[in-house]
Parts: sequence; C-alpha cells; structure tokens
Amino acid sequence: MWPSDAESLVELQRELAAAVPEPWRPPPGRLLVGGVWVCFPRALSGPGATGDPAWAAAVMMAEGRVVDQHVVRGVTTAPYAPGLLALRMGPLLEEAVRGLAKSPDVLLLDASGRDHPRRAGLAVHLGAVLDLPTVGVTHRPLVAEGQWPRDGRGATSPLRIGGEVVAAWVRTRAGVRPLVVHPGWRVDLATAVGVVESVTRVRRTPEPLREARRLARTARDGERC
Repeated sequence: MWPSDAESLVELQRELAAAVPEPWRPPPGRLLVGGVWVCFPRALSGPGATGDPAWAAAVMMAEGRVVDQHVVRGVTTAPYAPGLLALRMGPLLEEAVRGLAKSPDVLLLDASGRDHPRRAGLAVHLGAVLDLPTVGVTHRPLVAEGQWPRDGRGATSPLRIGGEVVAAWVRTRAGVRPLVVHPGWRVDLATAVGVVESVTRVRRTPEPLREARRLARTARDGERC
C-alpha cells in the first residue's frame, strides 16, 4: 500500500479520502498511545533525495511511562514533496511501528490528515496500512487556514479548507505557539484533540512524540551523523 510514484499515490489518496472506516473511541482503562518519528542526518538540508539515511523510532506509552520501543535504520524512498510525504518515508514508519511487541490503541505522528489537497495525508495513509487509529500533530497547517485560539492551555480553534473543518489549532501550553492536531484514520477531530491533550504534560509536544523523537535522534547521533 505504499506506491512508488506520485501518480499512483495521488490515486490511492483519493481512495483513502473516500473511505468510511468504523469510528474509533478510546477504550476504558489504561490507554496505550504510540508515537513514531523519523530523523535524518544533521547536515541534510532542502527536500533531500531518494536514498537519504533515516532513523525511525516508535514508542508506546501508558500512564506517562514508556512500555515499549523500537528503532530502525533505513533510507528514504523519494525526495520530500508537499502532499506526497508517503513516498519519502511511509515504509520506514510502518517498519518502526510493526517492530513494537503489540499495537498501541492509537498512534501519533508528525503528519497531516484531512488537511491535505486530497484529504488523505500520511496520518490517514499510515493508519490505513497499519489498521490503527491515528492522529497527526504538526507545527503548522499544510493547506488549511484559521486563526489561533486564545492563549490558554486547552484552547482550540478550527482550521478549514473552504467551509470544511479539517483540523484544529490546540494550545498545549499557555504562552507558546499552538500545535495543529489532525484527525487521521478512524479518528474524528474531537477525539484527536482529546488524545493529544491527555498525553501532553509540561512540554508543548505530546509525550509519545517527544520520546520517539529523542529515541530516533539518539540512534542517529550514535552513528555520528
């Protein structure tokens, strides 16, 4: 389910956007929240190229504690292009998550969902491949537009493409820039925001993503890149 060319990916994205999978709701009790992150050599700049070294780390957390983790080293399968991120790193993200001993209840990743030219960013695509509920968390929107929310933890405001709400600005800390929360595969916007708020503590970034980023960078730096 990872196309190797842009034309095939665009066609698949349109199919994913039209899909209507069963909605997910957090189960009662302890929630297993995963995070996955990819990092590149420190000297890399620009859109990169096919074959760039990359390190992908996946973690799973429960009640604020890491309960499983996995790191893989690989290479990118395309340069970066807006709206086509799956071509560059989709297979590597999948490999990292599948290395966990069990699947998380929901997975966070640094990618868009419905905030996408074809309404199916990598957060949607990876969730469909893994058959996992997913939530995207990014620093800025890809296509959507909307005003920042008030300056207070938990404040939100909608991001729209035309008249359609596709994501939300979310203040995870007062006094800092809000994050964009994207509903991904099987997750609606309200549920996505709730998951992100439940795993964001002192820092601006949700803990599973922070831990996955730290783990990927540690693996990279261990190879002196």
